[in-house]
Amino acid sequence: MTDGGPVAGGGPAAGGGVLLARARAQCVAGGVRCAGAEEVVERVFAVQAQDVEAAALGLRARAYGLTRTAVREALEERRTLFRGWFMRGTLHLVPAADVHWLLALYGPRLASRTGRRYRDLGLDEDLCERAERVVADAVAAHGPLTRAELAERLARVGVEPAGQAPIHVIRRTALAGLVCHGPLRAGEPTYVALHDWLPPPAGPQPAGDDVVRELVRRYLRGYGPAGPDDFAAWSGLPPGTARRVWPQDAETAADPTAGPAADPTAPDVRLLPAYDNYWLGWRDRDAAIPPESVRAVRPGGGQIRAAVTVNGRAAGTWTRPRRGNVQVRMFAEGPDRVAADVTAEAADVARFPQS
Repeated sequence: MTDGGPVAGGGPAAGGGVLLARARAQCVAGGVRCAGAEEVVERVFAVQAQDVEAAALGLRARAYGLTRTAVREALEERRTLFRGWFMRGTLHLVPAADVHWLLALYGPRLASRTGRRYRDLGLDEDLCERAERVVADAVAAHGPLTRAELAERLARVGVEPAGQAPIHVIRRTALAGLVCHGPLRAGEPTYVALHDWLPPPAGPQPAGDDVVRELVRRYLRGYGPAGPDDFAAWSGLPPGTARRVWPQDAETAADPTAGPAADPTAPDVRLLPAYDNYWLGWRDRDAAIPPESVRAVRPGGGQIRAAVTVNGRAAGTWTRPRRGNVQVRMFAEGPDRVAADVTAEAADVARFPQS
C-alpha cells in the first residue's frame, strides 16, 4: 500500500503520511493540541462518550493542561458541550450548537432502527408513546432525575424496571428531542428536559441533504484524508448517502488550521482512553495499530483498550487501577525520549481526575 493510494471502498490508504495527517487532524500527533475542551470537540467532531470519564480523558489527551473541573464546567455550567446518542447510535460529546440538526438527522433513524429491540423488551408502540410522556413530564416537573428514579415512574405504566427497558425508553425520548443528559449526581447521569437545558437553535438549521453535507464537512476536518466509505463507517449512515453528497475536493478537505507542521521524526506521545474515537473514524479501524499488536488494543467482543500512541501509531496499552498508578505496557522498547514522554503522560493521567 502506498501513501495516499486508494483502497477498496473509496478511502485513501493509511500509509505513513496519511496516518500522520489523520492523527494531526484528530489532535493526537504532530504537536497539535487545543486550548480547551470546546476547541477539542469542535475540531475533532466528536468525542466518543459511552463512559464519561473516558470521554474526559480523550479531551485531556488533545488539550494543553486541561482539568477535569473544566470539562465538567463545559458540560454542566456553560453547557457548550453536549452528550447524546448520535453517530452509530453511540453516545458522543458534540458542540451544543450542533445538537438540533444532529437530532434531526439521527433521531428518527435511530429510533426506527431500534424498533425490534423495543419489541423484544416488551415495549410496543403504544407503551413506548405512553412511556415517553412519563419521562418527559417527570423531568419537566422534577428533573434532573436518574435512571433509577425514572424507572420507578415507568414501572407504573407497565415498563419492567429491571434490565434494559428503562434506558431504551429514556434513549428514545432523547432521540425525540424531549430530554437529554443533565448534570452528574454522585457520578451518576441524570436526565433533564432538552428545552430547559439548551436554548433553541440560533438561526436556520440545515435540512435534507444539506444536513449530511454539513456532517461530511465536520468529519473531513477531524478525520481527513478519508473517503465516503470511511465516513459511512464512522457516521452509521448508508454508504450510498455518503457518496451522493461527497465533495469532489475531499482529498484536500482536511482541516488547514490543524497547527504548524511538526518534524515527523520527533516522537509525540499520547495516552488515549478506552474506546477513543481515534480508533473508530475510518473503515479500516486497525490501520494505526501494528498488525502483531491488534489483539492487544482490540481483543474482540467490541472492546478497545486504552492505548499509548507515538506519532499516531499504537505503541502500547495502559491501565489505571482504581487506587493505583498508571501502568503502561509498551509493545517494544523505544528511545529514552519516548520513555520520558510516556512517564510524563502517565503522570498527567493520574493528575487529571483530581484536577
